[in-house]
Amino acid sequence: MELEDAPPIRVGAVADNRTDLRPRRAVILAAGRSERMGLLTAGGSKALLRLGGVPLIERAIQRMHSLGIEDVIVVVGANATSVEQAIGRVTPHGTRTMLADGWDAGNGSSLAAAEPELVDDPLFIVMVGDHLFSDGALDALASASHPCVLIDEHPEPDVWLEGTRVRLEGGNAVEFSRQLGEPAVDCGAFVLTPAIFEAQRRAAAEGDGSLAGAVTRFAAGHALAGVPIPHDAWWHDVDVPEDVHAARRLLRRSLRKRSDGPVSHYLNRPISTRITMAIAGLRPSPHVISVAAFLMSAIGAIFLANGHGTAGAAFVQASSVIDGVDGEIARLQHRATAWGGLLDGVLDRLGDAVIIGALAIWAIDIGAVSETWAIALAVAATTGSLLSMASKDRIRALGLPQVDEARLNLLLGGRDARLLLIAVLAIAGLPAVALVLVVVTTSLTLVARMVLVTRRSKTLVGQRPNTV
Repeated sequence: MELEDAPPIRVGAVADNRTDLRPRRAVILAAGRSERMGLLTAGGSKALLRLGGVPLIERAIQRMHSLGIEDVIVVVGANATSVEQAIGRVTPHGTRTMLADGWDAGNGSSLAAAEPELVDDPLFIVMVGDHLFSDGALDALASASHPCVLIDEHPEPDVWLEGTRVRLEGGNAVEFSRQLGEPAVDCGAFVLTPAIFEAQRRAAAEGDGSLAGAVTRFAAGHALAGVPIPHDAWWHDVDVPEDVHAARRLLRRSLRKRSDGPVSHYLNRPISTRITMAIAGLRPSPHVISVAAFLMSAIGAIFLANGHGTAGAAFVQASSVIDGVDGEIARLQHRATAWGGLLDGVLDRLGDAVIIGALAIWAIDIGAVSETWAIALAVAATTGSLLSMASKDRIRALGLPQVDEARLNLLLGGRDARLLLIAVLAIAGLPAVALVLVVVTTSLTLVARMVLVTRRSKTLVGQRPNTV
C-alpha cells in the first residue's frame, strides 16, 4: 500500500464497519546491540538485564499481557539466541520471536521484520523493549481506536536531552527527531497501522533506518494523535548504566499503594520496599513470605503471652513490615494471583487472633484486668480486626460505592496501625490498654466506613436520572 494511497484514519473514527478497533497484537523491538550498557551486560543483550529480579524483555511482555494483549511478537537481532531462549523460559505461550536481518540499520528496520505478521491487522501496538512503564501508563494506547503515540509533555531535563522530541500540531504528532527544540518527547510506545511499513521503506530509501524516521513519514499521511502520559504514571528509558539505578528507584517507589495509611506510608513501606528490592533477584515465592510473616506474628505472640513485651513488640512490628513484602514481590514480578491474596488474608487474620489472644493472657497474668474482662476485650478486638478486612471485601464484592480508605486509615484501625499500637504498648508493658485501643480504633473505623458507604449510596441513587 502506497503511503499517499492509504486513507488517513481520523482520531476517533471507526473503519471497516467494526465497532472495536482496539489493537489485539503487539510488537516489542529488542534487536539492538546495547553497546552503551556493556559494563553491565558483558557484551550480552540489554533485554536480559534484570530489574527487580525480572529481565527487561519479560517486563515488556508482561506489560502487554497486563493490558489484555496476549499475542506478542518480539523482534530480535543481536544476541538473538540468548534472547529467544530467555523468552521461551519465562513466557512459553502467546509470545513469538522474529529475527530482523537488518537490525543494525536501526529500530525502524527491526520493525520491518514484523510486516508479514501484521499486514492484515488494522491496528497494533509497537513498543521499544528497553522502556519501562508503570501501571496505567499504556492504558490509553491499549484502548485506542486510531493511530497514536504516547508522549511526555514535561520530561526531566536529562530525559529531554536523550529522548526523541515530538512536534505537535492540533494534538497530532507530525515530526520526530532528537534535533527538534520541542518540549515533548515520545515514550517509545505507539499504536500504528500496516501503513507504517511503507513509511519505513521510504525512510530507509532516504538513508534513515530509525523508528523516528518511519513514524515521521507515517504521520505525513495519517493522523497520529499525541496521547500524554497520565500525570500519576511514569516511564523510563534504560540506555546507560545510570538509567538502571534510576529505574530501580522508580520500581521501588511504585510498590507503594494509594490506600496505604500513615504507618505504612511513613514507616513500613520505606523498609519493606527496600527489603523487596534486595531479595527480588532470588525470586522468592510470595506465598513463602506470607507464611514467614505469620510465623513472626506467632513468635511475637509467644513472647507477649510470657510477658516479654520488648521482644514481642519487635516480632509483631517485623511481621507487619514483612507482611508488605509478599504483595510487593508479587506486583514487582507480575506474580500476583487470587490464591496468593486469599492465603495472605487468611494468615493475616490468624496472626491478628494469636497476637490478641497473647495480649489477653499477659493482661490476666499481671492482674491488669479480670479473666472475664480479658476474654471480652479479646473477643471484641478479634471481631474488630476481622470486620476491618471483611467489611472492605464485602463492599467490593457487592459493588457498593468505594470510600477513601487512605482517610479512614487516619483512625488507626488498619492492620499496620493496629500492630504498631500493640508493639508500642507492649514495650510500655500495657497489654490491657493495647486491647482497649484495638477495640476502639477498629470499631470507629468500621462505623465510619459503614456511614460513608451509606451516604455515598444515597447520593448516587439521588443522582440517577428518572427514566420513568
